This record gives sequence, structure tokens and C-alpha cells, in this order.
Amino acid sequence: MGVEHANLTCALILLFLSGVPCRMWKVGYQQQHICAVKGSSVAILCSYYYPKMPNVKLRVKRVIWGHERYNIYDGPFIFDSQSKNNATKFEYIGNIRHNCSFKIHQVEHNDSGKYIFRFITNSKKGKWTGVIGSTLKVVDLKVLVMKPNGEGIMKEGESVNLTCVNGCDGGNHSSAIAWFKDGEPFNEGPVLYIHNMSSTSSGSYACSLKKHTGTLSEVVSIHVEYGPKNTSVSVRLPDTGGKIRLVCSSDANPPVDNYTWFAIDDDDAMAVGHHRELHFDGFGPADGGQYLCSVTNTHGSQNSSIVTLKIKRTEATVITNMLVIATITMLFIVTVGVAIKRLCKRRMETPETDFEENIQNTAIYVNWPMFDNSQSQAGSQREGEPQEVTYATVHITKRMANIEQQMDTHDNEHPVIYSSVCRNQLLNSS
Repeated sequence: MGVEHANLTCALILLFLSGVPCRMWKVGYQQQHICAVKGSSVAILCSYYYPKMPNVKLRVKRVIWGHERYNIYDGPFIFDSQSKNNATKFEYIGNIRHNCSFKIHQVEHNDSGKYIFRFITNSKKGKWTGVIGSTLKVVDLKVLVMKPNGEGIMKEGESVNLTCVNGCDGGNHSSAIAWFKDGEPFNEGPVLYIHNMSSTSSGSYACSLKKHTGTLSEVVSIHVEYGPKNTSVSVRLPDTGGKIRLVCSSDANPPVDNYTWFAIDDDDAMAVGHHRELHFDGFGPADGGQYLCSVTNTHGSQNSSIVTLKIKRTEATVITNMLVIATITMLFIVTVGVAIKRLCKRRMETPETDFEENIQNTAIYVNWPMFDNSQSQAGSQREGEPQEVTYATVHITKRMANIEQQMDTHDNEHPVIYSSVCRNQLLNSS
């Protein structure tokens, strides 16, 4: 409407002033002030006009966008239609007729400032610059944390509101907002309400424009504090030369600041340690029993379940079994000795041979008790207490002459050697 009115005015003037050209050079900006969130894309809408000159057909041959921090007439330019080195960040979305709109992708804070359009026609003096320009402001999204009680510490069971603030909206929260927790989509809306907070509510929260995920705000960390949970005891077996350990674990925020170990005897509990781990230096039957750990932080305390330790010795053996096996071994040795003596006596009555037989590597297994420093031999076995054994091997090597025994007149009867062992002889041998 304005262009048509101007052309009509120009035509009336031409009726009175023949030979005087009608000039109408103009650049118009839809918004002189534009606000954009960092990371978003923004378009500067623009239009331009040039007159119809007598005897000259004007056409646009070059369009330019410049920034106020550079020389708008001499450059460097943000965009130049005659340049082959324009950055992809800046995109001319207009034409060479009347639309001069311009788009900036993923705006940053250093993109703020005034942008000015300039066009040049095929006439030597046919150029125009829209010096009014359009000014861009770049802002960040911010997350405001508001608690009903106003305290800084967030405790389990309480509530908190997170508000995404867009400085371009003037506090109206008109933009569509998306929420993220630990980098994953979580919710939508300008305000995020977290009720009855728990340990799972802890995390990193951020918001962004729903249509521009690149506009992510700065991260706000939520740490929900709570008393000890899931308190448990684990057993760590030793490496070679190490110690047996009981380890107490608990989930708490802030972390546990006090550990107490208790040994349970019937209904009584006795404190036996104040560290996260309970070590047993000389582990023996006396260390067996029931244990639990109790943990505490600023928000409460919790006990673990009771752990029962049952001790099995691997070094000691049952004394009675040892004596029985040792007695049988000694009887065997004495019996062999008596048999040898009787054979030697009969050898004198029979021809001798030079043949000798080696009896070697006869393995006899003996149970033998092993005692640690805290256990005496007299007290190594308690009534009703199971003991485990360690085995040793005794090798007996004898050299003896082969004895040819004379057979009696009965060929079908096997020779038998009888031996007897007297108690006194056994005691002397032992």
C-alpha cells in the first residue's frame, strides 16, 4: 500500500517537473530488536525496494549482510552474494527482488549486535544501505531451584520445583520447554515438580527449548541426602599370608561417618571394632560366632543383619585317631621285626642264596596334630568340637635276605609264619 502510494505521488510530480526522476530506495526490518536463546536459530526478516528509473531498467546484482563491528561499506561482511567463502552458519533466505531475510544458525553470544542489509544494482549510483538495522540479543536458559522450606539442603521425602527461565520471554514462560535428567529426556513444561524426593531423585537436570535441543541450559545438580540404607556385611578370604576380614557396606548420603562392630553372645552385644573392616589376626575357634555392624551419618543409623562364622581347623587332628594309627604302625613294625628274627633262625638250617630283595617305599599314613600359638596340645580337642587332619607319609626301607623255606611232605599246603608280640616288647620298642 505504501509503495503504490509513493508511486502515485511520484507520477503526479512528474507531470509538473519533467525530467526529474522519482527516487524510492528503502530497506525495512520487521523487528529492530530480536532475542534468541543460545544454540537456537533465528531469522531476521527484511524487505527492500528500489525505484523504476526513466530510461534505466534497474536490477539487483549483489546483496550483502554486515555486522556493526565491521565496516558496513567496505567489509568484511557476514554474507556476500558474490563471495564463495560464506560460512554455513549464515544463510541468505531472501531473493534479488524484494525479500532480504537472513538466518543465523546456532547463535552464540558473540553473534549479538546490529545486523545491516545493503544491496547494489546495475546502476553506478544504484545502491542502498539500511542503516537502521536489526539488533540481536542472545541469552541463556537458566534453571531456578525453589524449595518450599527455603533451605539449601535437600532431604529425602521433601519436594522441590525447578523452573526453566527464558530471558527472551520476559518471565512469561511462553516457550515450549523440555527437561533432561542425566542427559536423557525426562519431562516437559516450564516448571518441573519433584515431590517426595528419594535417592533416585538425585541427578543432573537441564532444560531446553522443545524445538531446539541445542539450547540446553546449564546443568543443575540435585543431591538428596538420606540416612544409611542396605547395610550389609561381606567376608573377604585372605590371600597367602593375609587376614580374614569382615567388610561393612552401606548406601548413605552423606557417606557413613561412624562404624561399630559388635560380637553377639546370646543376648549380649560387645563392641569389637570401629572401622569399616574388621580384621582377625590369629583366626581360631575362639573367633567363631555372630557379628554385625552398625553405621551412622547425620540423618540416621542402621544395623546390618547378623553374620555367623563357623571355624573349621585344617591343621589339628583328633588325638585318639592319631594314637590308634600310631599304635597299629608300631605293631606292624614289631611284627615285621619278629618275623625277620624267626626267619634268620631258620636260615641257619637251610642253604643260603646270594639273592637279596629290596623292600622300599612302603607308605604308611599317620595323622598328626598341628597346633597354632594360641592352642596347646592339651586343649587341642574339645568335647563335641570337630577337628580336621593333616596327613604325613612315613617311608620304611629294609634290606633282607631271601629265605628259601623248606617244604614239608605236604605239597598242597602253604607255608605259614607265626609271630607273637609281647606287651613288654611293644613298650620297649616304643
